[in-house]
Amino acid sequence: MKKLMTVMGLLVTSFISGQSFYNPATENIATRQLFQDNKFGMFIHWGLSSVLGHGEWVMQNRKIRKEDYQCYLRVFNPADFDAEKWVLTAKNAGMKYMVFITRHHDGFSNWDTKFSDWKITNTPYGKDVLKQLAAACKKQDMKLGLYYSTLDWFRDDYPYETGRTGQYSGRTGKSDYASYLQFMKNQLTELLTNYGPIMSIWLDGHWDQTNEEGHTDRTSRINWKYDELYGLIHQLQPACMIGNNHHLDPINGEDFQMFEKDLPGENKTGLSFQQPSNAMPLETCETMNDTWGYNISDHHYKSVKQIIHLLVGAAGRNTNLLLNVGPMPTGEIQQQFVDTLAEAGKWLQQYGASIYNTRGKLMPPQQWGVATRNGKQVYLHMLQAPATPFILLPGFNETITSAEIMGTGKKIKWSKVPEGVFIYPEYPGKGTIDHVIEVTVK
Repeated sequence: MKKLMTVMGLLVTSFISGQSFYNPATENIATRQLFQDNKFGMFIHWGLSSVLGHGEWVMQNRKIRKEDYQCYLRVFNPADFDAEKWVLTAKNAGMKYMVFITRHHDGFSNWDTKFSDWKITNTPYGKDVLKQLAAACKKQDMKLGLYYSTLDWFRDDYPYETGRTGQYSGRTGKSDYASYLQFMKNQLTELLTNYGPIMSIWLDGHWDQTNEEGHTDRTSRINWKYDELYGLIHQLQPACMIGNNHHLDPINGEDFQMFEKDLPGENKTGLSFQQPSNAMPLETCETMNDTWGYNISDHHYKSVKQIIHLLVGAAGRNTNLLLNVGPMPTGEIQQQFVDTLAEAGKWLQQYGASIYNTRGKLMPPQQWGVATRNGKQVYLHMLQAPATPFILLPGFNETITSAEIMGTGKKIKWSKVPEGVFIYPEYPGKGTIDHVIEVTVK
């Protein structure tokens, strides 16, 4: 009866809101499965803002008026951009997909859109970088997702009057969301028509029209009409997944849930008060230093160990890791990023079977680490030394046929107890990035 009442409640809510309950297409379900199998992707924050070397929020943070910001249109000339180098850098790192910023909050479009002059093909560079990237991804069998900002600091028709950001851009006219919604529909139609199969649309900006994260009321001050936006995306490419970085529980019509700079279940940033979904894929996005877009003074580079721990920690929580790079205004990815990613790729060459195609949430994260699984293979990722010479797999009641240190063939002991299974891992000590135990079950 309780389950029936829940279903009825969902149907009533859908009826009241004027939209039917979303039922993903078969192709979409297949994309979700492959997405979870792939586990590791590259996020790319890059565009005209990169020229200023102060991150992608520079227009807001430095209170730059749009008429002044426009001056940089004649400066942006990424002559060293090489789409294939970007894709091969990701591939060398063991990444299986990329998510590229097509339009960030400054409204600048990184493709040859017909619906705005504020675009990369009107710079001295003059070329459509998205077209090149889509071709390189297809050549290298790299899945491509597209980030698209629903927030705009540049256009006059965006409802900036009620927004939390964009107050310094110098706009004085009255906004018109109907006009802005049509603009977004036009651009999304271009993106989903002219650049081949798109794995995902990664939306961002909803939070601009709500109270801050953690507030008891996160209701949007405008009606985004997601039923229309989401419906259009699924109509144009039924296999394309939709995610929205609104820092809320999933909204009807979405296909995966994202967490910004937090692993699901954690809230170290103050952005992630939402509960992880059990019904759809999860993804955590994080940067390789402290900023998303290029910041000339940000040298706080994450180590290979930190990146592997992020990837493993995500996989153990049944979550993908979308790891960001902010290329330079020249179009090149910084060598520090390239080198670190290559080392992470070497680790994956050896231990990739414990990450790709696996699922997590076998057990809650433990003091020593997390576990992943693929069929009869269970992988225990020991990210730090256990507090005792043994570790307990709580509630684990399957029959184990063998346990060994992954990749070595060296057998280790285990014993079954009423509380689960004790594993005696022979942890090697300091300097270990991830001590992986491979357990085979019947």
